[in-house]
Amino acid sequence: LCRRYGLWFRLRKLILWLLGVYIAIPFLVKLCPAIQAKLVFLNFVRVPYFIDLKRPQDQGLNHTCNYYLQPEEDVTIGVWHTVPAALWKNARGKDQPWFEEALGSSHPVILYLHGNAGTRGGDHRVELYKVLSSLGYHVVTFDYRGWGDSIGSPSERGMTYDALHVFDWIKARSGDNPVYIWGHSLGTGVATNLVRRLCERETPPDALILESPFTNIREEARSHPFSIYRYFPGFDWFFLDPITTSGIKFANDENVKYISCSLLILHAEDDPVVPFHLGKKLYNIAATSRSFRDYKVQFVPFHTDLGYRHKYIYRSPELPRILREFLGKSEHEHHH
Repeated sequence: LCRRYGLWFRLRKLILWLLGVYIAIPFLVKLCPAIQAKLVFLNFVRVPYFIDLKRPQDQGLNHTCNYYLQPEEDVTIGVWHTVPAALWKNARGKDQPWFEEALGSSHPVILYLHGNAGTRGGDHRVELYKVLSSLGYHVVTFDYRGWGDSIGSPSERGMTYDALHVFDWIKARSGDNPVYIWGHSLGTGVATNLVRRLCERETPPDALILESPFTNIREEARSHPFSIYRYFPGFDWFFLDPITTSGIKFANDENVKYISCSLLILHAEDDPVVPFHLGKKLYNIAATSRSFRDYKVQFVPFHTDLGYRHKYIYRSPELPRILREFLGKSEHEHHH
């Protein structure tokens, strides 16, 4: 009996302690919005951990060059440039000037903006670069300030500025080749911020591709599987307001009203991180927006049975056809 009582006492202590932590966390987040910002960016999560970002060839990217660019003073970002598979043999042993010049060869360029956590060397990202390279695209990707080996501290404004800097760097070298912007997950927020700015300054990209996008960061945080607090009284006040206070909005739903270029949205129905309905909702907002009236807006769902979840759409055997049909049209628009 004594032993059972001791066990029950310890269990009760543990339950009370866990309850205390559960209740303390919202107050902690409210008092220190920087915590919530860190949870949005997850830039401190460097998975896979032991890779040397200066050596993309270690990830099987033998036709990739690692650069460093400087968007602002005190900010340095690490960039990977993968050339189309057709240039693979020529690319062996070449240096940065050769790669930069290759952007002017007659192949379209995709600027890839990755999501939160990890680096430009993340497994599913590398697999996508390989697919896009095999389809004849240059792929330029980078780690935002504060991610990977990039120097600086993360913020929505900073991430958008880094993307703008890389876009301009590509445009200065790519001649008349089409430049497309591809954002995944949190990167869709950077992508629409960027493209909205490009459209406002009248230098739109040739198309925008959003993979697993959300409407805005508040709605995404509310429906994120990790938000065990969503039924907590005052959830918005405790958790969502600090995100806004930190200047983090990623308002895709607002941005699409100011974007005028072709838009393709890809979303898996079984996405456990960004719910499918948010991607669909964003599509409905874009499809009825006046800014897109002269452009193609397309939504491609991937059935639950395929198991692509949040980051495996690159596995789809349909992807090459989807891109060829969609981008073929916008290349057609580009030349007329």
